[in-house]
Amino acid sequence: MKKRKKIILALVGLLIVAGVIALMSRKGGNEQITFQTTEVAPGDIATNITATGTIEPVKTVDVGTQVSGIVKRLYVDYNSVVKRGQIIAELDRTNLQSDLSTAQARLRSEQIELDYQKKNYARFAELKQKDLVSQSEYDVALENYRKAQENVRMAQQEVARAKTNLGYATVYSPIDGVVISKSVEEGQTVASSFSTPSIVRIAKDLTDMQCIAKVDEADIGEVREGQRVTFTVDAYPDDVFSGSVKQVRQNPVTNNNVVTYEVVISAPNADLKLKPGLTANITIYTLERSGVISVPTTALRFTPEPSVFGNKYVVKDTTAEHKLWTLDGNVLTAHKVEIGVTDGVRTEIISGMDEGATVVQSFEVGPAIPIKPGGKNPPKKEDKK
Repeated sequence: MKKRKKIILALVGLLIVAGVIALMSRKGGNEQITFQTTEVAPGDIATNITATGTIEPVKTVDVGTQVSGIVKRLYVDYNSVVKRGQIIAELDRTNLQSDLSTAQARLRSEQIELDYQKKNYARFAELKQKDLVSQSEYDVALENYRKAQENVRMAQQEVARAKTNLGYATVYSPIDGVVISKSVEEGQTVASSFSTPSIVRIAKDLTDMQCIAKVDEADIGEVREGQRVTFTVDAYPDDVFSGSVKQVRQNPVTNNNVVTYEVVISAPNADLKLKPGLTANITIYTLERSGVISVPTTALRFTPEPSVFGNKYVVKDTTAEHKLWTLDGNVLTAHKVEIGVTDGVRTEIISGMDEGATVVQSFEVGPAIPIKPGGKNPPKKEDKK
């Protein structure tokens, strides 16, 4: 047992010595530093935000009627193509025609009264000139004549109103377009007591749609009119549609304590794939710059740590906020640069480094490749044939 214990202690000691030797060799520079470099070169920088929205026609009109009644005839249906001035529906005219007849009868009655009062006033005026009636009797005749004139004017207005209402019994299309919804059927009663009842909704042009995007308050500050937009819809997942920002609305919309703003996006629809109500997944390109002198953003984050580079490299640093590093032999030199726009992947270099310059992007630390006697490195596995 004692002999076995001595053997174990000896082995442990050998392992400790081997570890110390390995550590010392590591500190002694037995590791290789590999640098990845990149060029200061023209590149594309783009940033975008995402949102969801709804496809809508650019212009829609709810066509209704200003009078109450029963829908007698309905001449259109869903997807009907209509022209401006085309008859869409007709209401029952019975009550409206009765109202017109009543107004016309009252007008005739008031006209008769006016004729009488006119003649009566003429007689009193003639008698007044001969001093055969008093001033008060003359004034009464004049007042009755004037009232009769006013009553006739009111009766004429009632007749005109009744004719207009009778005309409203025929509903016409106000625009050229396509019927996208229908609210009533033949035989249904529409009542206009409080609001104009809708009969159909007409979209002016389905080849020119728009998308109403809901943009989060954190992103709305980057959105401007004219910015390029792409979007997809679930109905055509492989198609990417294009448009541009037409309007940024100022009215906030709050839902569950989340504030969004509506952004109107053009959506050309020549092939009629986009339908009203589709949900769109939208990408708004808030920044697009092509051919910008730039570098990968990781190059601006490179920092040579003394603990890693040790005495193998001479580090010439600078106190600049933004800097790029160049490598010349074993000398790492920092250069102050002025940066511009960035998309997180590439960053614009405004000044401090010329186009085409090679800068350090990153580095890797790994074990040094052992050298066999004779001065040749062992071939890599992929090099063997």
